[in-house]
Amino acid sequence: MEAADEFVKYRSPLVSRYASKEMAYNFSDRKKFTTWRKLWIYLAKAEKALGLPITDAQILELESHAEDIDFAMAAEEERKLRHDVMAHVHTFAHCCPTAAPIIHLGATSCYVGDNTDLIMLRDGFDILLPKLARVIDRLANFAEKYADLPTLGFTHYQPAQLTTVGKRACLWLQDLAMDMRNLQRARDDLRFRGVKGTTGTQASFLQLFQGTMIRCELDRMVTEMAGFKKAYLVTGQTYSRKVDIDSLSNLASLGATVHKICTDIRLLANLKEIEEPFEKEQIGSSAMPYKRNPMRAERCCSLARHLVALLSDPLQTASVQWLERTLDDSANRRISLPESFLTADIILSTLQNITEGLVVYPKVIERHIRHELPFMATENIIMAMVKAGGNRQDCHEKIRVLSQQAAAVVKQEGGDNDLLARVQADPYFTPILGQLDALLDPKTFIGRAPQQEVFSFDRPNPNVHTKL
Repeated sequence: MEAADEFVKYRSPLVSRYASKEMAYNFSDRKKFTTWRKLWIYLAKAEKALGLPITDAQILELESHAEDIDFAMAAEEERKLRHDVMAHVHTFAHCCPTAAPIIHLGATSCYVGDNTDLIMLRDGFDILLPKLARVIDRLANFAEKYADLPTLGFTHYQPAQLTTVGKRACLWLQDLAMDMRNLQRARDDLRFRGVKGTTGTQASFLQLFQGTMIRCELDRMVTEMAGFKKAYLVTGQTYSRKVDIDSLSNLASLGATVHKICTDIRLLANLKEIEEPFEKEQIGSSAMPYKRNPMRAERCCSLARHLVALLSDPLQTASVQWLERTLDDSANRRISLPESFLTADIILSTLQNITEGLVVYPKVIERHIRHELPFMATENIIMAMVKAGGNRQDCHEKIRVLSQQAAAVVKQEGGDNDLLARVQADPYFTPILGQLDALLDPKTFIGRAPQQEVFSFDRPNPNVHTKL
């Protein structure tokens, strides 16, 4: 195929534009079909070890051709046979004439198909977990750096009691830590389909081994060769499609986390308090050259919605599998499984880029606090007046009137909040004028936020999740 030909047909942007090389390879045809061949080799080795008349020469021939797949021949065979597994059996047999009689011996298509899917799911989690660990590490560094920096909290996206920039980041970290737990658990819960036969009864292997119980040992041996500690105890023709639900639901949950984090960053970027990294020559808008759009966070939100939406596929697929198996799962799973992992891979890589370069503007944050803090400090002012001998109800009424006047200046005239100036100008508050600076210190409004930041989460272990 000429290079130009790729531009005249649809290419998934998940691969052509976004995904990492390792995740794209994990769901590639080469990974898939070389894994099929490895599974046929595992099966032949186990059958030979358990007494079937398979020779060392046949095993060696299979191993020597495990990687050299003639994809053109396989495509032509599939065009004729309308069966992808048998097309690759024939293609493998073509380059392994001596071993041809024992390829796929006793197996069903799902022996290679489902077991390969489980290997890809496992390896996909192994790619995602270190990336998630790195995001947590980078965001934890950010949270520690800004643990004590007061900032306006928001409820209903209206100014609320102060928090700190670091404490807010810990809300994000806590969710990511839950995702780390969920992805690790989903990965560790995966088992191998194993060697189960056409409907999961192992009947074909019972015949091969002439009724002996050695078929159970066959299942164990192949499972271990494939790198799994356990196989599912029972299957139909396929492993239960609830396994796909377990895997993709945890990825969808990660998508929800990332969407929330990046939405928060977009809202804060609008306030000019925090921005994602912006490259020196990056263009924010083709029409408005001054703009610095949060395009990375927007990309994460866009793809996270896709990741969450993909969960409906395995849910519906599992619900409509008839009896031991129907084939209406196949085409759907060819799309939903890879796309979920590819999408999760992309948003984690992008989120790492964001968290490594988040920019904070303390002066803007301070200005926003000054704008709102006089209203928030009214309770403190009332308490100080009572301690100085004033009447709580009289003070409350004074503050109420002055607050309404200041609010009118802000809302109706577009002016600054002048409540503090009104308090200072009113002789009633003379007893506490010397305390106003202390009463309006933002750090007296953040409670235990810095301490909560320190104890809110455990960092991922770099020794478990590769080098950070």
